[in-house]
Amino acid sequence: MKQQQKISIRFFNDREVRALWDENESKWWFSVLDVVAVLTDQEDYTKTRNYWKYLKAKLKKENSQVVSTTTQFKLMAPDGKKRLADMLDFEGIVLLGKTFPSTKANRFMEWFTYSAETIDGKSKTKAYALFDSTFIESLEVGTFKGLQQIHAYLFGGLYDFAGQLRKKNISKGGFQFAMAQFLETTLGVIDKMPENTLEEIIDKYVEMNIAHPFMEGNGRSARIWLDLILKNRMQQCVDWSKIGKGEYMDAMVKSVANSNALKKLIASALTDQINSREMFMKGIDYSYYYEELE
Repeated sequence: MKQQQKISIRFFNDREVRALWDENESKWWFSVLDVVAVLTDQEDYTKTRNYWKYLKAKLKKENSQVVSTTTQFKLMAPDGKKRLADMLDFEGIVLLGKTFPSTKANRFMEWFTYSAETIDGKSKTKAYALFDSTFIESLEVGTFKGLQQIHAYLFGGLYDFAGQLRKKNISKGGFQFAMAQFLETTLGVIDKMPENTLEEIIDKYVEMNIAHPFMEGNGRSARIWLDLILKNRMQQCVDWSKIGKGEYMDAMVKSVANSNALKKLIASALTDQINSREMFMKGIDYSYYYEELE
């Protein structure tokens, strides 16, 4: 059994597909049971496990490469304990997908093979690397310059405006973000906002969201920015896996007028695991998931 290094979570139709990074072979391994659950549209863990047991035996008789390339890592089981679970690498999942000839399987495989090559996929890879980089130690905390540094790191080489203040007015869902001609003044005011309590930190985060200083990538950059402030000021960070996509987006929309729902949501998800690689990786996964279009 290989040592577990990094955990990552992908989302397909709101279903988790967990992956582990193998440092020795420099590649991701994906949970077979998670993929089978998605492809069979099965919520029941026992039924999914039994189906994979049956399919694995069938494929073994056929001398399928899927079985021969399967390895095992420890993953969290429904009972809360880490148990050995079958895993496949990228090529293995592609082969497994071909054993499920269906429209849903085709959509899954299209998503699985394409997602890593999108701008978000490439940016997400950069975000993962941030945890182990010395760059994260040099970031300014709580300032627009710090947010600018994060945005440039995540989207450099992907957007030509990475790290650059937007020059155009933008809106979302009928809401107009801060006017471009006043952005520099607005950001100067936000920089001076206090960060002594959770309430003050969330208020600052909300104002930065309203400012929306970049053409794209504001949310993904600002959530890292928020966590860095929380770590610096409170020795805490957000366990984003405890905050559902719908409730987060709803609270963010409401925060323009009243940030109480957002404050309550974030307060309930705080953790002191600020040096945990798994917590950071999980946070990146959920942060990028929030931005996925329905």
